[in-house]
Amino acid sequence: MKVQFLGAAQTVTGSCHIVEAAGHRFAIDCGMHQGNKAIEDRNFNSELYRPDSLDFILLTHAHIDHSGLIPRIAANGFKGTVYCTAPTLDFVSLMLEDSAHIQEMEYTWREKQRKRKGKKKKDDDLLYSLEEAQACLKQFSPVEFNKTFEPVPNIKVTYKYAAHILGAAFIVIDITENGETKRLTFSGDLGRHENMLLHDPQPLEKTDYLFLESTYGNRNHKDDENSLEELSKAINRSYKLGGKVIIPTFAVERAQEIIYCLFLLYREGKLPHDMPIYLDSPLAIKATEVFEKYKNDLDLPEIKDDLPPIVDFGFAINYTLGTEESQALNAMDGPMIILSASGMCNAGRIKHHLKHNIWRPETSIVFVGFQAVGTLGRKIVEGASTVNIMNNDLNVSAKIFTINGFSAHAGQKQLLEWVSAIAKCHPQIILVHGEKESQEELGKLIKQKFDLNTIIPAYLDELELTAKASDEEQAVMTLAKHTMPKLDWQFIFDDLDFRLKQLHHKLNNVDSLAWEDQTEIHDKVAKLNNDIYKLIAQL
Repeated sequence: MKVQFLGAAQTVTGSCHIVEAAGHRFAIDCGMHQGNKAIEDRNFNSELYRPDSLDFILLTHAHIDHSGLIPRIAANGFKGTVYCTAPTLDFVSLMLEDSAHIQEMEYTWREKQRKRKGKKKKDDDLLYSLEEAQACLKQFSPVEFNKTFEPVPNIKVTYKYAAHILGAAFIVIDITENGETKRLTFSGDLGRHENMLLHDPQPLEKTDYLFLESTYGNRNHKDDENSLEELSKAINRSYKLGGKVIIPTFAVERAQEIIYCLFLLYREGKLPHDMPIYLDSPLAIKATEVFEKYKNDLDLPEIKDDLPPIVDFGFAINYTLGTEESQALNAMDGPMIILSASGMCNAGRIKHHLKHNIWRPETSIVFVGFQAVGTLGRKIVEGASTVNIMNNDLNVSAKIFTINGFSAHAGQKQLLEWVSAIAKCHPQIILVHGEKESQEELGKLIKQKFDLNTIIPAYLDELELTAKASDEEQAVMTLAKHTMPKLDWQFIFDDLDFRLKQLHHKLNNVDSLAWEDQTEIHDKVAKLNNDIYKLIAQL
């Protein structure tokens, strides 16, 4: 039995774990890599997935970092079934089409840039099309929570309630191979207890191998009351200053939870009644309708009998579907609250709102979710003084708020509590879906509290499950490390030195040029110097 890690290995995006066992090959999730260019280039490495040899995919939930590559994998030869819960299927139908729309728009923009520069069309620069996204949905099949099914002989699968977003699951897989049955449990993204909208995750049952997410393995979340106070503080700050509150939000679950939080503030008299609220994300608006469809699955006892949850809390939410409506928000004066996607600020309408507002001191930008390495959101929350948005270098003069208490992920304490239920069974724990620093701290705590060792695989590592786990000891496993290509820093430094010497030599006679030509060259050299300065400051 072998597991290869094609994503969410020392990172939090691109979740995909390929299992080879009992004569079959299947994937748990097939998500999009998000971050800087080097990370996002992994999305095009379809051959690593060997799509035509995958028998099926088990999808934990709809978020694009878990589902976003399925259209490309299907277009490249995957013919099997994608299993997921019914709410996940409703969400993923929306999200994959939205993702494809973004892919097509960005591809069109890149092609225009290439044509303007006289460059040739680049092959395979479109990750997938809207047609491919729609076509792959025919391969999805809904399953029920807590009802075991057998996608292929000798592999039994059970979806359990994970409480990350509506429909999210952790997956228990019993694999019989050579007369021996092993249990693998994949946490997916585990939700926090006492989530505002959802019931708590189901307890973890006995397992031989636990593939555990570790997004917040190195910190805990603040409680809901403190998070609401912070949100209220951000809103009232910009209200008094006449500015806007910009909330980058994930379209599924986070947007709906923030709307619910605004309702709670409204009910407590802490939300200015004349401050308009805009949900500026067509995907979030459509996803809100899915929440209405499954409202009986939500944990909202205090309002369930009085108001339809999410869609109408009795106070005004303005829904901006069209592009012109969205653009108009940036021309409006006065305080307002804008919820817009994407949650990590890498794509979508949020980039336009940040472009128009991040340089304004009266603006409050409220981050309510995890920001992956390399994303625009991560740069902002880590204190960047300037950011580049849509080819514009902008000062970060807005007040930045980071409220992790709204996270849909379990915090460190909750992860440990979840693991504690099976610690006496001595499972082998593999930490995934987290940055290395977070994983190392969580691994140390698991060792201290439960005397269990953990493994932290990297991208493309392979794990061989070589022995049967027992209640007395952890399983024996072999991790084959994949070596990432070494970057040739010396060549770049040598070439940079050479180019600077060339430039200095060329500028020796610049005084002989016309003054107008000198000013143009001077501006270009000044920009080059400023770019190098910013890079040094970033390092």
